[in-house]
Amino acid sequence: MNPDGEVPGTPTLADVARAAGVSTATASRVLNGFARVRPETRQQVEAAMLALGYARRRAVALKDLRRTGSIALVVCEEMRRLFTDPYVGRVATGANRELAGAGPHLVLLTVPATENGRASAMRYLGEGHVDGALVVSMRGKRSLEPGRLGVPVVFCGRPPGREDADRYSYVDADNRGGAEQAIRHLITGGRSSIATVAGPQDMAAGADRLLGYQHVTREAGCFDHRMVVFGDFGQASGEHATARLLERKPEVDAIFAASDLMAVGVLRALRRAGRRVPDDVAVIGFDDLPIGRHADPPLTTVRQPVEDMGARMTRELLTLITGPDTPRRAVFDTELVIRESA
Repeated sequence: MNPDGEVPGTPTLADVARAAGVSTATASRVLNGFARVRPETRQQVEAAMLALGYARRRAVALKDLRRTGSIALVVCEEMRRLFTDPYVGRVATGANRELAGAGPHLVLLTVPATENGRASAMRYLGEGHVDGALVVSMRGKRSLEPGRLGVPVVFCGRPPGREDADRYSYVDADNRGGAEQAIRHLITGGRSSIATVAGPQDMAAGADRLLGYQHVTREAGCFDHRMVVFGDFGQASGEHATARLLERKPEVDAIFAASDLMAVGVLRALRRAGRRVPDDVAVIGFDDLPIGRHADPPLTTVRQPVEDMGARMTRELLTLITGPDTPRRAVFDTELVIRESA
């Protein structure tokens, strides 16, 4: 193995540079995630890497030749969100459950939403500090480039905005199906002016839950684009979005929030506006978090088995680390949990 992590007989960095028509130094900057590379140059180098199989073969070589005894839990969120949203903690709980007695340690790596932050995280992962990575809360195509991470990766949720998502390993929940269940429950209950506080559309979960809402409301003939407002999965965003919604569509009689945290914000905004739940407005969330169970009134929600998903992600990652580099995917069912809010 040479100092660049290349094994004789596999494509070298010089081969990539030659195929892309750039210098070896430029190819190295692209490989290691440095920001100061022109987009068109980055695309040329990435295309050459893909065509030659450079990144994949390099990762396999590293996998075969060393073990660190650690895997990374990569969280693509700001630090403040990490400690206010219990979702990541539930994934970590499932991962630790699977790792008990298995040997590898779980290392937390946060990825700020900046180009330098992403580049730094990709360098860390590519330098052999860990044997693999579990990636949570990935946003958009360029939050992390899956094919350039240099280690086996399993994503929590389908990598968003990628036509080639099936090339990657992921564990997901049936977000669209869960949203459809929620909206059908509202329609069956006699609600006709159904709004949604949708989640971020650069995350697969946010996009899929909105698709589920749109599908059923269109099917029922009650879709109205003015009934769609957006939040960031956090409580404050749900409260602010609901205030805007009530100004725009005061006749709303049901709200589907794409997360329980946003749903709690919805309840606060409705209470402040003098709307009774569920008498005036029914509310459904998504996740089945403890905060929803103890809300006033207790929150009807869509349950996803997050701890089980974290365990399954870890199991699939351990298989990738020790076995063939074949994409592994699983989608867990969701369940509508009926409580007093709808």
